Amino acid sequence: MAPIDDFEKLAQKGGLVGYFGYGSLVNRTTLRTDVVAAWPVRLRGWRRTWRARPDMGPTPLAALQSGPTPSLLSAHPAPGAAIDGLLVIDHARNLEAVDAREFRYHRREIALSNLGFAGEVPALARQADIPLYVYEARTEHPPVEGPCAILRSYLDAVMQGFLHEFGEAGLHRFVDETEAFDMPIHEDRHAPVYARAVTLTPAEVVLFDAALSSRQAARKS
Repeated sequence: MAPIDDFEKLAQKGGLVGYFGYGSLVNRTTLRTDVVAAWPVRLRGWRRTWRARPDMGPTPLAALQSGPTPSLLSAHPAPGAAIDGLLVIDHARNLEAVDAREFRYHRREIALSNLGFAGEVPALARQADIPLYVYEARTEHPPVEGPCAILRSYLDAVMQGFLHEFGEAGLHRFVDETEAFDMPIHEDRHAPVYARAVTLTPAEVVLFDAALSSRQAARKS
């Protein structure tokens, strides 16, 4: 990685952008661009939820054509709410690739003042010239017809990211603070459909299944 002064100069020239990941982007192993830095943060004024994906044409996930359509993890403005995630600082030249990854989402501007860091705000994040964004699922399209389900392979990648960035407490916060977890789950862990599937340790499998089970049990009680 280049010296921090070089990145600050790049930021002043408009060469850097930041985006807040609250799903698979929290897992650093799913990032596909040469990011500059990333920090776990908490975004105030937004809520996370599962939702049916917007109907924007046939899904590329051919393996599920005869089954449920994969749902989306989205976030939306919600006064008084807050969610954990990863603030990624990336080269501006990579934003087009990130937009392509998140083509079912709108890119919304957020302010640094909406982000809570565990400690002092890093010097690079304080750069006023770095625009910051969060992705919100498109609502101008109708939802796809038929059943939607949460892909287990996608959920595993998300939960692993939260565990690594926020520990077990953060993993449980992700489950507790995410709405619509009553959607069915498509069990594809052993034959992943998600393109950026991750490998779990046996301990992670036990932990993730227990966290989800406790959420489902709490909703039934």
